[in-house]
Amino acid sequence: MSPVGLLAACLLDLFLGDPKGFPHPVVLMGRLISILERTARKITVPGTGRRIAGGVIVVVLVSLSFGVTYFLIRIASAIDPVFGRIVSVFLAYTTLAARTLHREAAKIVGDLQRNDLVKARCDLAGIVGRDTSELSREEVIRATVETVAENSSDGVIAPLFYLVLGGAPLALAYKAVNTLDSMLGYRNEAYRDLGYFPARIDDLANFIPARITGLFLVAVSFFLKGSPRDAYRIMRRDGRKHVSPNAGIPEAAAAGALGVRLGGTNIYGGVACEKPTIGEPLRPLTLDGVRGVVQLMYGAFFLMALVGVLVQALR
Repeated sequence: MSPVGLLAACLLDLFLGDPKGFPHPVVLMGRLISILERTARKITVPGTGRRIAGGVIVVVLVSLSFGVTYFLIRIASAIDPVFGRIVSVFLAYTTLAARTLHREAAKIVGDLQRNDLVKARCDLAGIVGRDTSELSREEVIRATVETVAENSSDGVIAPLFYLVLGGAPLALAYKAVNTLDSMLGYRNEAYRDLGYFPARIDDLANFIPARITGLFLVAVSFFLKGSPRDAYRIMRRDGRKHVSPNAGIPEAAAAGALGVRLGGTNIYGGVACEKPTIGEPLRPLTLDGVRGVVQLMYGAFFLMALVGVLVQALR
C-alpha cells in the first residue's frame, strides 16, 4: 500500500469512524461465521472432529477475506488505476477502529456524567464480553479502560501493522482472524473445541502487534502527562499475568501510564472469573482514566501511522 493510501485510510477513520448503517466487512464476516458454526455443530461432535472443524472455518474465512479483497482491488484497478486505489483505501479504512473506540468510550463517559448507570451498563455491553447488568460505576469505568487499552492493539495498531505488511487484503485477513476469536474463541465448554484453532491463530496474529502497542503506549505517555517509567515497568511486570498472551501487554502499559489498577472479578455467562490485578492504585478509577486511555490510544495510532507511512515511503 502506498504511503498516501495508508495516510488516507487513517484520516478516513479519524473523521468518519464506522457510520451507522455502514455495510462493514466485519458484519459480513460475522454472518458467515454464524453459518459455518451452525454447520460445524450439525456435522461434528465434541472432540477432535470439532477442533478440526474450527480449523477449517479459520482457513475458509481467512482465505475468503484475503482473496475477495485482493480480487476486488485487481478488478477495480483493471477498470481504472485511480478507481483501484480508491477501493484499496476504502477497504483499508474499514479495518481501523480508533474513532469508533473513542465514540463508544465517549458514550459511556456521557452516561456516567449524567449519573445514568443503567444506560452506561447497556452501552458498555456493546463493546465487552462480560456481563454488565450488575456493575458498579467504578467497575464500568474499569471495563471501559480495559477494553480501550486492549483494542488499541486489536482494532488500531494490529490492522495498521498488517496494512503496512500486505495492504488491505492482509489487513482484512487479520480482521477475519480477530472476528473469529471474538465469536468462537471462548474458554468455556461450548467453545472449547470449536474455538481452539481460532483462539490460537488470533494469539499468533496479535503477538507482535500487541508488543508494538505496549511500547507505543509507553512512548506516548511521555507527551500526555503520564509516566513512561511506570508504564514500562508495569508492562514488564504485569503484562503476562493476563490469561491471553497478548491482551495484558497494552492493558498493563495503559495501567502504568495512568497510575490505576485494572483486573479483578468479571462475570461471564453468570460465572465469576477472577482475573489477576494489573497496575498499582496510585489514582482512583474515574472518568479521567477513560479520557486518558483514549488519548493514549490516539497517540499510539498517530505514532504507528507515522512509522507506517515512513516505512512505505522508504520502500
